[in-house]
Amino acid sequence: MEEYKVTVATGTSEYSGTNNYIYVTLVGENGQSERTILDNPGLDFCRGAVDEYKVCSSAPLGPLLLVRLEKQRYWVEDNWFCRYVTVEPPGGGTALTFPCYRWLIGDVKVEIREGTAKILCDDTSPQLLAHRKAELQERQTIYRWAAWASGIPKCIDAKTEADLHQDVRFDSEKRITHTFFSKLLFIHSDSTFFILWLINLLIIPMVPEYCMEHWKEDWFFGYQCLNGSNPRMIQRCKELPGNFPVSGDMVQGSLAPRTTLDKELKAGNIYLIDYAIMDGVPTNVIRGKPQYIAAPLCLLYEHPDQGLIPIAIQLGQTPGLDTPIFLPNDPPLAWLLAKIWVRHSEFQVFQLLSHLLRTHLLVEVFCVATLRQLPAVHPVYKLLAPHLRYTLEINCRGRTQLVSADGIFKRVVSTGGEGLLVLSQREYKVLTYRSLQPCWDFQQRGATTLKDYFYREHSLMLWDAIHSFVSGMISVYYHCDSDVVEDPELQNWIKDIAEEGFVDVPTFGLSNELKNKAELVTLLSVAIFTSTAQHAATNNGQFDWCAWVPNTPCTMRHPTPTDKDAVTMEMIMDSLPDVSQTCLEMAITWHLGRPQPDAVPLGQYPEQYFTEPQAQEVIDRFRKELKDIEEHILSQNRGLELPYLFLLPSRIENSITI
Repeated sequence: MEEYKVTVATGTSEYSGTNNYIYVTLVGENGQSERTILDNPGLDFCRGAVDEYKVCSSAPLGPLLLVRLEKQRYWVEDNWFCRYVTVEPPGGGTALTFPCYRWLIGDVKVEIREGTAKILCDDTSPQLLAHRKAELQERQTIYRWAAWASGIPKCIDAKTEADLHQDVRFDSEKRITHTFFSKLLFIHSDSTFFILWLINLLIIPMVPEYCMEHWKEDWFFGYQCLNGSNPRMIQRCKELPGNFPVSGDMVQGSLAPRTTLDKELKAGNIYLIDYAIMDGVPTNVIRGKPQYIAAPLCLLYEHPDQGLIPIAIQLGQTPGLDTPIFLPNDPPLAWLLAKIWVRHSEFQVFQLLSHLLRTHLLVEVFCVATLRQLPAVHPVYKLLAPHLRYTLEINCRGRTQLVSADGIFKRVVSTGGEGLLVLSQREYKVLTYRSLQPCWDFQQRGATTLKDYFYREHSLMLWDAIHSFVSGMISVYYHCDSDVVEDPELQNWIKDIAEEGFVDVPTFGLSNELKNKAELVTLLSVAIFTSTAQHAATNNGQFDWCAWVPNTPCTMRHPTPTDKDAVTMEMIMDSLPDVSQTCLEMAITWHLGRPQPDAVPLGQYPEQYFTEPQAQEVIDRFRKELKDIEEHILSQNRGLELPYLFLLPSRIENSITI
């Protein structure tokens, strides 16, 4: 008899263990082992356990191909999460690792492969080829495309998170915590007393207090354009838009001595933020009262002494007597209200476009296509899987709880309801693949020389690290461009992304085929960068910038001012969100932006999909580079009154989980 030593690892999260019967069969090129029940004295398969067993075969099995796991109910159904299985051959040779990282639900049989990543042409065994095919056929019935709404990327076919397969759902601890806070906010969103009680439980970090003290100051307004939750809007202004008739005399007092607006335009020191996408978007009605939006244009100047400051604001796209240009030397309350209106537009754009559309919904396309088109043994599946963790569930929850017809945004945001969909559809029409690549994005916006643009500096460092990491991984498995072209699974994957996920977006610019390694590396870098660094940049600071609600109001209750001299403090207070809306904005931005208790930082891989030494070396280099970036950012921020730490690698999650 041939005796194999088998180790089985159970998941570490709550309810991962099972008291059901577990059987194992080893499948080799020359045959199969006995179907063996795994049963040691005492309890088996407890949470976090690593149990050892002996499995016998009447004859040598040859090279091992598969490990077959079976679960059968004992008294009651008890699901089991298996992390991995290791098999040590007779005579004590090198143990082989078979990654699993799957739930076994019901009376089920699962076959898992040894951990070495392989593209299709690397497999010659008919049994392994059949296994790849069967795995994808099963997944394609489980994970299907659906259109949540026309004119935006497609998503997973699941009406709620309960419709998702257990393999892509939250662990129980995260599910309980997230559901608890979501239900509290949803059920009690109209209770000011309750929301105030919840806010009193929060530990307010340093940045919101700093924001409360400095939000009226022009330099702080400019700082947020660079390093706030929506740092991708600012662009160099080479000439003034025709619908923004700012004259040199209007802004002369805001410029440095001995210069003019024309000189500063030519020198590249004038910048513009244009919210034209907001123009004409349907507005919300909250508790029977209409809410209001604006489509501002904001001109900014990089002052040699004061930094980036706003110098002119127009609160509509059509100039006229009722759409005055607000200036820093206007009555202070008029200038303050104009800046508040810009920040209100900022809330709509960063939440719905920079955050929801350009990270959550975009990454969901990669999630669905990866699950449908790449088997677990494929190197690209192994590379992406940790960066897609929990994204399908958080997006399902977002669609049902935040942006649905009766969700939180409908109750508190001025574009809630029809407006948020119209806004997303407008952005999707002009979304481009190249704009998701930070190097190109900064160049396109003319934002490569702005000082104190920490978001740009840190995101470029992270992009380079991620790109180098992906390039190293891909080079392990694809030795030349033809390997990419001739990988049918990979080509089906990109076709699913381009033709199904990003449907009806003529300007997107992503081909439905991959022609070389460089294209593959860039695409994977975009997916990982977006699901990690870009999401952190827009999500992690939202409570910091929104906790003091006048700085970034979620809604406005009165129209934009038409007479600068008529602006009063009473008008400002009547325009800002009321007490209930203010409390809910604070609560929801805290809930969405808070650090997650089970967060996995960027570059950490507790689920070891890759088992080869070459891949592990690439991962180690990536971690070293992230450590260097961390040390650079910490050193750069040491002593700063307002630190920018949202892109510290240790604070960036490995995937979109909130």
